[in-house]
Amino acid sequence: MSKKRKIRTDFRKNREIRTRQKDYTEHFDNEDFDEELAERVRAKGKFSRKRTVAGAEITEDASGTVVLPEIDQQECRLGRVLCVKGLVSLVEDAQGMVYPCTIRRLLKSLATDQRHVVAAGDHVWFRTVGGRPDVHSDPQRTQPHSNEPSATAGLSEGIIERIEPRRGVLSRTSRGQQQVIVANVDQLIIVVSAAEPRIKPNLIDRLLVTAERARICPAICINKIDLVNPADLMPLVGVYGRLGYRVLMTSAETHFGIQQLRNQLVGQETVVTGQSGVGKSSLLNAMQPGLDRKVQVVSRETQKGRHTTTTAELIRLELPPPVNTVDAPSDLPQAGLPPASYVVDTPGIRQFELWDVIPEEVAGYFRDIRPYVSKCRYSDCTHTHEEACAVKDAVADGWVDTRRYESYVQIREG
Repeated sequence: MSKKRKIRTDFRKNREIRTRQKDYTEHFDNEDFDEELAERVRAKGKFSRKRTVAGAEITEDASGTVVLPEIDQQECRLGRVLCVKGLVSLVEDAQGMVYPCTIRRLLKSLATDQRHVVAAGDHVWFRTVGGRPDVHSDPQRTQPHSNEPSATAGLSEGIIERIEPRRGVLSRTSRGQQQVIVANVDQLIIVVSAAEPRIKPNLIDRLLVTAERARICPAICINKIDLVNPADLMPLVGVYGRLGYRVLMTSAETHFGIQQLRNQLVGQETVVTGQSGVGKSSLLNAMQPGLDRKVQVVSRETQKGRHTTTTAELIRLELPPPVNTVDAPSDLPQAGLPPASYVVDTPGIRQFELWDVIPEEVAGYFRDIRPYVSKCRYSDCTHTHEEACAVKDAVADGWVDTRRYESYVQIREG
């Protein structure tokens, strides 16, 4: 980390209209100007792409380079972003008060590869502006974009002054930029359904690659097992189980496996992701009665889910201590109350394009392919068409699952 009182950083293109003329070169070429008297015109001040930020520092986090402006901690509060809805972010402080906040213009003007500046789960410093806070910590109970004028009437608003460095970031590529889905999480629960809709193993592999890169502990949850014969899922469960991934089989309808899933979430900050219609919100409702997350049925015509959850939301769960110590996370205290449990319910994913992963890195994020990479004859082996390839030999000998290898090839070529 390098700290400076003044730093020079890139800004986005200014939204203001230029007041200067842009046709100096045309006038210079068409008219007889004296070259010795010609003055070079360059962007200065607010028209420049680079600006000086006083009292700031530059650091690196899980999402890249971050500029941290200096703030007055006496006037600001430290909070956690619960959800982002349009231009308004709901931020909860240490006392459980929720504030609808906007973002400081300096943060929005910094040039980054991210589509949005703030994401659910961010730790931020914000400054309150009048009014009163909302005492409810449930983001569903405060609707900044509600049609009712009294939704946020009289509430104390805030301005996000600084975003703290992130860890445990789940992100993907969207329109050529990084879309941070959630930040500061410990584990990733990949929810798939045994039927309606069908399992997409390639999507599981893409999320596992992202979890490996972000150093987030992943687990796989196969929901709706009441719709199929569980024995038919054993080959898939065995492939991921022997790689060291935790695989849970649940049914939100019959509550089978709900206790094991609840134990997996105790004391952790977890993001739950997967396709639309696999039952992410239904599982949360089953784990904590009274949560009342909105759910919908799967379309009978397309066998695809409908987008019910529209934005990632951080939810605090009131989970009891694990009843089975084998299923409990290893870092929980042996006595006393378990630490707070947080879960982020995310919108359904139909496409997941990896962010900041080059083709040469993909093999290193596959646990079953990684041990054979160094045994190939060529150091730049792609493991796709070469003859003397240890990875292809391992697939032929049955040490690497054929479907996993095909998934690797598809991800690498994509």
